[in-house]
Parts: sequence; structure tokens; C-alpha cells
Amino acid sequence: MDRISLRDARRLAIARAGLAPAKWSGLPATARGAGPAARDAAHAVIDRFGYLQLDTISVAGARSHSLVLASRLDGIDAALGERLLVPGAPLFEYWGHEACWMPLALYPLFRFRRERFRNHPWWGDIIGPNRAVADALLKRARDEGPFKSSDLEGARGKGWWDLKTSKQVADALWSSGDLAIRERRGFQRVYDLAERVIPDDLRTADVPLHDAMRALIRLAFAGHGWADAKTVAATWRFRPSWPHFQAAIRSLVDDGEIVPCELDAGDATRAGWIRPADLDLAARLRRWRPSDELGVLLSPFDPLLWDRDRLRRLFAFDYVIEVYTPAAKRKHGYYCMPVLVGDRIVARVDLKADRGAGELRTVACHFETPGRGGRGSPADRAAVAAAVARHARAVGLPSHE
Repeated sequence: MDRISLRDARRLAIARAGLAPAKWSGLPATARGAGPAARDAAHAVIDRFGYLQLDTISVAGARSHSLVLASRLDGIDAALGERLLVPGAPLFEYWGHEACWMPLALYPLFRFRRERFRNHPWWGDIIGPNRAVADALLKRARDEGPFKSSDLEGARGKGWWDLKTSKQVADALWSSGDLAIRERRGFQRVYDLAERVIPDDLRTADVPLHDAMRALIRLAFAGHGWADAKTVAATWRFRPSWPHFQAAIRSLVDDGEIVPCELDAGDATRAGWIRPADLDLAARLRRWRPSDELGVLLSPFDPLLWDRDRLRRLFAFDYVIEVYTPAAKRKHGYYCMPVLVGDRIVARVDLKADRGAGELRTVACHFETPGRGGRGSPADRAAVAAAVARHARAVGLPSHE
């Protein structure tokens, strides 16, 4: 069995996440503004993972999906991240890792999930007892065109049953594939009939579950480098014990697409897998001099961060997002963003964008190695300053400590 060191796995994770220099990551490192070239670069990042997780919080000047792009593409206008899903774009919105934008070519792979989500993942069979509401929503889309959830608010008492129910049914029709998200306006979903949004060949394709699982697992490894069963399964919200998942892993091993590989953490090992090409990349990354890199801020929902156990194992970094923690009990701040420098996380910064005042404020900064007076080393302070300045440029606000 192959074995990979903790340092090699960490650097490989950073490279596959698109956060190492382009020579190692294979992704563009810059994207100026919000024009066609920047849009193409953004799609290249999404293609690497197969998903771009969505989130509503914009306190730091942009939402998570824009922050993920800005952390990889220096010079991009973060506002572009809000405008990626438009009619004709090679993306669709669905349940991937979470609610995500994903490459349109992946649509057939989620047929199994659309079928399973005939019962909504949160509300169960909400369509069955509300069939009249579902039929009315589908008729509205067919006769009147796309609609937002907010469009239903003025319809109370005019044929719509209950506003909350109608919104839930619309979401359930999207989850089951009868509706699709045509675009986002002000981060509101715009629903339309799936046949108007998804090309017929993709919408009707019948991909066997085993083949779909294999393709999605390949994408998980492309984004992670080395990974164990828990991380691979969580990438697409599979269960590690699911027989279909285990069979797909075995078949990829049998075909030589991934190989068993133990993570050597010094005092312990952990079983996992890796693509043969990434074993070679990990060896080449030993020549990387990460101390030469500038700092970059990461979204709390960044693909490098969302698996907190993996983050702790590879980076010795404990991270809890405190959005739902009462203010008096927060340790680091409402929306703390880790600062990555090369292959180290050196700090976490809590930022607040004030559009009215025209500034980006640093509410708090906590260094992982506090140094004298808790201010971190000069190098770490410089890295944080560079990371905040880059973020400020992306969101279009001058920064103030």
C-alpha cells in the first residue's frame, strides 16, 4: 500500500483546491474584472470541484460562492460570483455538496437524487397532500413563465393556498426535477419548467447509478487529492456505508483510477485513496516554497475547509463558524475567515463590509501563533494585511482596521 506524509497530503490538498500557484494547481491564478475571461476562469474553478456551494451571508462584502472564486482568482470582481447562473450559462443549481451551482454536464448524474427527492429531503412527501398547489405552480410556470418565490407573495387569497406551503412545494418540485432554477436575481431563485432550462439530451439521459457514482467520486478526488471514505462520501452527501458508494470505490480501485494510500500522521495512520497522478504531484510539491506566498482569505464554506475533521488532521486547525453562536459567547467572531499562507493557516479575520460608509472593517484578528502581545509575527501580520487588501479589492471597498 502507498503511504503519504501529512505535509505532502496538506500541500496536495492546497494544490488540488486551486490555492497553490498555477504551476502546481493547474488552474488560473488571476482573472481581471468581470468580463468573459474572468467568467471562463470562474467556470474552470467550478469544474475542478464539480460544485460551488451557495450561502446567503454577505457580511464580509460578498457571499461564500463569490469568496471562493476571489480567493483563487486574484483581481476578479467578486460581484461576478452572483451573476454566474444566467440563461445559457453552462451551470445548473441543485443539491450537490449542499445547494450548489454545478457544471451543466453533471445534470444526468443526479437523476438518482431527483428520483429519491420525490420525497423532499426536509419535508418528506409535501407534494402528495398538496397536489393542487403543485399543479397550480407548474401551470403558472407553463402559462406565465419564470417566477420567484417573492412573486407568490401578492397571490395570497387569489388561488394560492398558503404562502409558506406554496414556497415549500416550489422547492420540492425543484428537488424532484419538475422545476429548475433558471437564474438568481438578488440571490432569489427564479423557477421555471425544467424543459426550458436543461437541454433535452441532458434532462432525459439515463445514467446508471453505478456510473454516476464513479463519475462523482472521481470529481471528489480531483478536488481533494488524498481523501478517506468520510471525506469522499461527504463531498456529495453520500453515506460511507452505502453499498453503491462502496461498490463504486472498489471498481475505481480495480480499474487503477485510485489506489489505496495511508496517511502517515506520525503517531497514527489513516486509510484512504489517491489518484496515481496525485502521488506524483505530491512528490513534485516538495519543491514548492510556500513561505514565498502571500496571504489569502478563505470562505468558511471553502472546499478546503468544510470537512472540519480533515481540516484538523491536515492543518492542526480547529474551526467553528460562530454565526449561530450568541455574540457574548463567540470566541473569534461572527464570520471569521481563515488566512492561508502557502501551506499554513496563520490567522482568522472577522470582517464587516459597510456599504453605507464605503469601507471594509476588520472587527477582529486572531493569530494562530499569537507572538508578543497577541499580534503575531511580522511575517504573519504582513500576510494578513495582504489577504485583507486583496479581499477589499475584490469586494470594491477600502479596508480599515
